[in-house]
Amino acid sequence: MSGEKEQMNGEQLVAKDQDLSNAREELEKWKKMVETIEREKDKLILEKLDTDEAKKKAQQEVTNLMNAQDQLVVSFNDKLKDIQAKINSMANANQDLQKKLQQCKEQLKTKKAETDNLQRRFKIKAEIPEKRMRFTHIQQEENESDENEAQDIKGVFTIIQRPSFLLKGGEALITFEEEKVADQILRLPKCTVACDKTKSEVKPGTMALEPSAKFEVHITVSKRTIEFSNAFTFCLPEERMRDRLELGFSKPSRGGGEVETINYDEKAGAGSITFLNTGVAENLTLRGNFYVDAPEAMEVTVAPSYKYELKKFQTFCGVPKRTVLLRGIQDISDEEDMQDHLEIHFQKPSNYGGEVESIKFISKGKNLRAFFSEDCAEAEAQ
Repeated sequence: MSGEKEQMNGEQLVAKDQDLSNAREELEKWKKMVETIEREKDKLILEKLDTDEAKKKAQQEVTNLMNAQDQLVVSFNDKLKDIQAKINSMANANQDLQKKLQQCKEQLKTKKAETDNLQRRFKIKAEIPEKRMRFTHIQQEENESDENEAQDIKGVFTIIQRPSFLLKGGEALITFEEEKVADQILRLPKCTVACDKTKSEVKPGTMALEPSAKFEVHITVSKRTIEFSNAFTFCLPEERMRDRLELGFSKPSRGGGEVETINYDEKAGAGSITFLNTGVAENLTLRGNFYVDAPEAMEVTVAPSYKYELKKFQTFCGVPKRTVLLRGIQDISDEEDMQDHLEIHFQKPSNYGGEVESIKFISKGKNLRAFFSEDCAEAEAQ
């Protein structure tokens, strides 16, 4: 029995030793786990410290960014206000400029109308009738350097446009022999003219004559050069056509003569020819045409060579001193009777009148163009 007990005690001791060894291993295992956990804990603590520092930095950065954002918002609002103020200022300035532009357009329109009116008034466009001229003498010019130029025919024509006034219906023009009579009538606000059994109120006033012009036209006609036209060719080159023209105008049998120079424009079919001697150009221009072989007979129109120049251009504008414009005349009687009544009224010194040189009245519905000279006035129907 004792032996079994010892065996049992031995087994128990072995078991205890085994348990103790296992416990130690387990303890070592837990110690290692605790150490690992402690290291992880320290690591986490360090990471937490780093995270807190980063968090503080991030919070500081966020705070700085928010402050910067607030400053930017304030600056943006200030700039926005400035820009809005500038926009309003520019809008006001634009409105002012638009108003000024409209005013300038109105002024430009007015000035353009005035310019058009002045251009119409000053524009010279007249058909000068043919005049029979009589040769009187030859004027020798001093210092004539060019013999050919001295051979040309020169003429000077003085064109005088008489000043005029458009007389409308119910108006009259009366010219007195003395200026003082016209001055006396112009001082009156109105005149009462008796016409048979009725009376007519007439308003005297001044008038502005339309501008007139005076200028000289200097014309030089060459005695050796002619101009030709209608010289078109469809089968000859330009050089050959020029040779044919020179050859044709050189034939005395056809009225030509020796050619000095020739100019020819194929596209225009025209040109000019200068002869060596005088007399040929005059004979050809009197004929008006010339036949040239190119290669068939071609009729060429011939005309004299002119040079003209406008000189001493002058414009005049004024108010007649002895003529009075009468307005507001009623058609009480016919034209001639009313004109007689007006003349009788204004001839009387008791009516501040005087001797009448001329008078012209037209009834309503008519217009009359009155032309003035330096010392008298006459009316001509428009």
